[in-house]
Amino acid sequence: MKVYFHMNVETFSNTYLVVNEDTKTAIIIDPCKITKQIIDQIENGGYKMQAALITHNHKGHINGLSTLMKIYDITVYAAESEIQGIKTNTINGDGSINIGDLNISYFHVPGHTPDSIVYKIENVLFTGDTIEAGRICSTNSNYSRMNLIKNIKNKIFSLDNDTIIMSGHGPLTTIASEKAFNIDLQDKSTDD
Repeated sequence: MKVYFHMNVETFSNTYLVVNEDTKTAIIIDPCKITKQIIDQIENGGYKMQAALITHNHKGHINGLSTLMKIYDITVYAAESEIQGIKTNTINGDGSINIGDLNISYFHVPGHTPDSIVYKIENVLFTGDTIEAGRICSTNSNYSRMNLIKNIKNKIFSLDNDTIIMSGHGPLTTIASEKAFNIDLQDKSTDD
């Protein structure tokens, strides 16, 4: 597996092109903007686009989806049944799918949005806006924040410490780094 990273400077959102070098199949995660560079990577690499995985239905992460669908005949996976008027293969809860010989695990991690999905391929976790390097993402209530933290600790922190986190914004990190340094996930209890 090879992962190509693309950052959209207009929204500071990350898009990931994930390819299986053996079968030359590819998927895209959070197509925030489809650029000439992304198309060139797909075409010059001889990759066959299979699917788009959506971590959550926020504009900054899906703006390029309609463009991608005009170029490639792909399947869209998301927790929502429709994204930008495009029917999706709806995935809910936790499970796994196989696309282009890539085994993909997915986890429902609500908090930032009700439809937040995290995808794991090999030792790489694509988290959208669930967790970023050093922080968790915004929520709209204390309940949502508590739910997000609980799900991160139960579902994400149960993975191997060397699992790489590629988030929807910012640089990559690891499970071990987030356990040690993520300010939003530190135990705030005190010994009085």
